[in-house]
Amino acid sequence: MARNYLVLAIGVVSVSFAAIFIRLAEAPPLVIAAYRLSLASLFVAPAAWIHSERELRCLAKSSLTLTVLSGAFLALHFVLWITSLNYTTVASSVVLVTTSPIFVAIASYFLFHEKLSKRAISGIGVCLIGAGLIGYGDWRLGPRPFLGDMLAFFGALAVAGYLLIGRRLRQTTGLLSYACLVYSSAALILLLAALALGYRLSGYSATTYVMFVLLAVVPQILGHLSLNWSLRFMPATLVAIAVLGEPVGATALAFVILNEVPTVTQIGGGALILSGIFVAFRENKVHLELQ
Repeated sequence: MARNYLVLAIGVVSVSFAAIFIRLAEAPPLVIAAYRLSLASLFVAPAAWIHSERELRCLAKSSLTLTVLSGAFLALHFVLWITSLNYTTVASSVVLVTTSPIFVAIASYFLFHEKLSKRAISGIGVCLIGAGLIGYGDWRLGPRPFLGDMLAFFGALAVAGYLLIGRRLRQTTGLLSYACLVYSSAALILLLAALALGYRLSGYSATTYVMFVLLAVVPQILGHLSLNWSLRFMPATLVAIAVLGEPVGATALAFVILNEVPTVTQIGGGALILSGIFVAFRENKVHLELQ
């Protein structure tokens, strides 16, 4: 049991470093996103072909189409969220992008007719009040922080689309096959977009390339694998609640490494958002996404 908790802790700490690595990478957001997904694909693809080759070769065309669409939402999510970190604080950005489970729950109500209890609705309301508090506090600091908040918020919407499609695909597709195809399609979309918009993919500093690798290895591979491994041996509710520690960890790391001190409204709004997600998740088992 102690080992299970250790692996879970490693996963949460790993994903908490994502925003820090992004801030330390001196490259455009689209390039950072492209490298993160491309390198992650290079790590995942060999394992997927070794363990799931037959499944990958037998996927239906409809599943492949949905995979590409899921990858497009994931690519959009990372571009929006990474861009937001150029405008607002780590605390605001990570907390706001964590609101994705709320959008998944609302969309599930309309798309899949899943009921939302009064307790869940109250949790969603608390979450939205927290988001409004952060937005109001950052608006008072100027238009740039508020723009960053909006980008993170729309990043949460994008990842909700990715999760909803993934929810359907994962019913018939294994984890490795799904991760390989979605990461690869997202990476290809990001690389083509970067080239089309004239961004260079080389010529960055050694530190930036180290951050690219760390982004792929630590939060994307080590973090996600640790948390997915934990789901096999620990209750899903416990793992999901632990994931809510990511914004807390990211904010603490930003304070230590980047000297970012969160404001009172960011702390208060963040607390409301995490509380609201906690209530909604406990009631409806909504999905959480890691950064």
